[in-house]
Amino acid sequence: MTTIGIIGAGEVGSQLARAAVSVGYTVVIANSRGPGTLEGLVAELGPSARAAHARDAAAAGDFAIVAVPLKVVNNMPVEELANKVVLDTNNYMVWRDGNIPIIDSGEKTVHELRQEHLPTSKVAKAFTHIQAPRLLTSGRPAGAPDRLALSVSSNYPEAVDLVTRLYDQFGFDTVDNSPLSESWRTGPGQPAWIRHAQQNREELALNLKRARRVVRA
Repeated sequence: MTTIGIIGAGEVGSQLARAAVSVGYTVVIANSRGPGTLEGLVAELGPSARAAHARDAAAAGDFAIVAVPLKVVNNMPVEELANKVVLDTNNYMVWRDGNIPIIDSGEKTVHELRQEHLPTSKVAKAFTHIQAPRLLTSGRPAGAPDRLALSVSSNYPEAVDLVTRLYDQFGFDTVDNSPLSESWRTGPGQPAWIRHAQQNREELALNLKRARRVVRA
């Protein structure tokens, strides 16, 4: 049975844990306050879940999900995430994160910075333009006429393949928006982000093309 290490137990991390358990994954989930604060969530998730510290969650996962904002100085467990696919669900929010000049200038995306922070991991941007509760309500079987799509960006084809399989298990189609340097196309304010998960594969692909990069001085 595949285990997912999830770092971050807020709305996104907890909903991803629920979705993962529902399709047969084991999850090890961590937050910044310690495993004891996750007893209620783990009890809800059942025997396929346990809480741990971030390093232990990262080490336990066959792959990992980082569901916390990026810090300018890396606070993720590099060694424990080495040689693993890491799904980064973060959106760059200036009101929350403060200004990060290298992102504001358009030189790097927030997900490229995550990759630099985790140089021995294979980072993929995933789940960034869907409202977390919809992970459990909007999925549809493959081929359904109302099936929606999500994007993925990565510098690693194997990471794209993993995310594509996970999206499919959750009931979504995939549009590949690689590499990580293109991940800004689903950032806050862009057409694909505004539509959230209310677009099929063709509509999402068109919205990615409609994106216009905003550079802050």
